[in-house]
Amino acid sequence: MQTFKTGYRGLRLLVDLNWDRGLYLGTMAAGLLLGLWLCSIDVGVLSSK
Repeated sequence: MQTFKTGYRGLRLLVDLNWDRGLYLGTMAAGLLLGLWLCSIDVGVLSSK
């Protein structure tokens, strides 16, 4: 049981130290998906016809 508590505390410390990296990756992925979505809809504003 002591091993599980120590392992959980170590994992929790890693999560506490690196939570901003996950936020950064999530924000980058959301921005890329939003850009892809905006490019996929054919509004015709940027294209000269």
